[in-house]
Amino acid sequence: MPIQELPTRLINQIAAGEVVERPSSVVKELLENSLDAGAGCIQVDVEQGGRRRIRIRDDGCGIPRHELALALSRHATSKIASLEDLERVASLGFRGEALPSIASVSRLTLISAVAGDDSGWRLQGDGSDGFDSPEPAPHPVGTTVDVKDLFFNVPARRKFLRTERTEYGHLEEVVRRIGLSRFDVTLALTHNGKTTLRLPAASSTAERDQRVAQVCGPAFIEQSVHIQQASAGLKLEGWIGLPTFSRSQADLQYFYVNGRMVRDKVVSHAVRQAYQDVLYHGRHPAFVLYLTLDPMLVDVNAHPAKHEVRFRESRMVHDFLFSSLHRALAESGPGVTPVVEGAVADGPVSPSPLPSTPRPPPHRNGREKYPQGPTRQGSLRLPVAESMAAYARLHPDPAPDEAAEPAHYPLGHALAQLQGVYILSQTEDGLMLVDMHAGHERVTYERLKRAYWSEGLKSQPLLVPETLAVSRAEADVAEAHQQDIQRLGFEIDRAGPEQLRLRAIPSLLAGGDSAALVRDVIADLKTHGLSHRVEAQVNTLLATMACHGSVRANRRLSIPEMNALLRDMEATERSGQCNHGRPTWVSLSMAQLDRLFLRGR
Repeated sequence: MPIQELPTRLINQIAAGEVVERPSSVVKELLENSLDAGAGCIQVDVEQGGRRRIRIRDDGCGIPRHELALALSRHATSKIASLEDLERVASLGFRGEALPSIASVSRLTLISAVAGDDSGWRLQGDGSDGFDSPEPAPHPVGTTVDVKDLFFNVPARRKFLRTERTEYGHLEEVVRRIGLSRFDVTLALTHNGKTTLRLPAASSTAERDQRVAQVCGPAFIEQSVHIQQASAGLKLEGWIGLPTFSRSQADLQYFYVNGRMVRDKVVSHAVRQAYQDVLYHGRHPAFVLYLTLDPMLVDVNAHPAKHEVRFRESRMVHDFLFSSLHRALAESGPGVTPVVEGAVADGPVSPSPLPSTPRPPPHRNGREKYPQGPTRQGSLRLPVAESMAAYARLHPDPAPDEAAEPAHYPLGHALAQLQGVYILSQTEDGLMLVDMHAGHERVTYERLKRAYWSEGLKSQPLLVPETLAVSRAEADVAEAHQQDIQRLGFEIDRAGPEQLRLRAIPSLLAGGDSAALVRDVIADLKTHGLSHRVEAQVNTLLATMACHGSVRANRRLSIPEMNALLRDMEATERSGQCNHGRPTWVSLSMAQLDRLFLRGR
């Protein structure tokens, strides 16, 4: 077949294959156009999950008559005009592909009016190359895009669509995501004539919380902390779910960069690292986060559908996200209100809903099942399994005081021990149940980490250096990141074009699979420019040691001993969860207790 130019219709349909995957893709592109047009109110009407019809009406600036046909032409846009504009894209759409791509695989009607015109104008197409001339049509200022019979002329694409319910589910999720990106815009969605979602514009803090609760559920907003951090031209704001509010899948994660909903490996890695020390195994965090930075520092032109971005300073972004989230989680324990804005707020802990994190099955003797492993206790010069009698002597202040008020301490004053497992404590507004093993485990773990990491990673030379066969690219990365690798406790030099020689390893990880760990570290350095593999493995061992060194179930404690533990938990970061991500305490307010006993009825 000779080289030839493709027909315009086929070019648009090829572009549609990249931009228009299903009805939800159409909604995403059209909603972004409406937002870029300055709309304050957008109505989305859908029939048969979007297969039959998608109509989006907005009150934006509209399109003049002489630009209607141009709006349906490929690579025609009002949003960029030069390379400088492309490098500082602030709008959601800019490629000029969405409308012509959608028009090539549907029966599309475009009606628009601008301020000052006597009427609006309508332009219609049937999936072919041409369009009728614009004709007058009554319409308020703004634009309506009516898309009917999606993929009617591309049967192969149409047969890949799922059921009406499935397609509508994807479509509704897009509207929800867009709704979280712009609190100043009212959004309404109907399906087959029935209103299914309405998100009024939200300006106040309470209204913003209400919109987040409407999209993510009230439990999320109740069990999350608000975060607001800024550094080096980066700003992070939003809500992060407490570790006890975890999910079985990553279905409640919303991340926006300069108002654009994105999925990004750097972001995902930073979030995982921030939660790794507090999240239950196999669970996923929930969050709604907004990152704002100079548009010059992010490339939004990395994906045709603009789902992905590329940070020009990915390591700086990663470190900022990790440190901001790590700090917020560390400061969200007992004794703080659920707001983290630069510094932790003071005040008593708010009544907490019962955590939803599942608990591991108990042993028959009443003790809970924990991962077993080596203790390696001698290498840290820190007594882990301290006696509780000595513990109480070190903390004489929690001794019972008849005149003391429970409000003095967020975790209250110990009253009794339940079944040898839980501490019952009276607080200002009710009572708390504290898992004494889980709480002591977190306290011990944080002490171990401080003691170990304050001394730095110590290396242990290998008696016989180990030669590793790697690719040339891996060897190049190892050579380029020599200082980073040394800080992790390894001593590595290049033994050939595709060989590395391992001479020393972190002392605490002796006896493990060092070769596999080195390869994982190199892979992290290649992808992210940094690695937390060693820290994660060291912390895993320290967590095991803390578990074995903490007070066990069925150990009888005195009131001073219980109060000493409560005070240490209040002073320990991330003490709301044990090392395995389980909650360490739950609370019941007086109002909840009154409801249980039907008081006041």
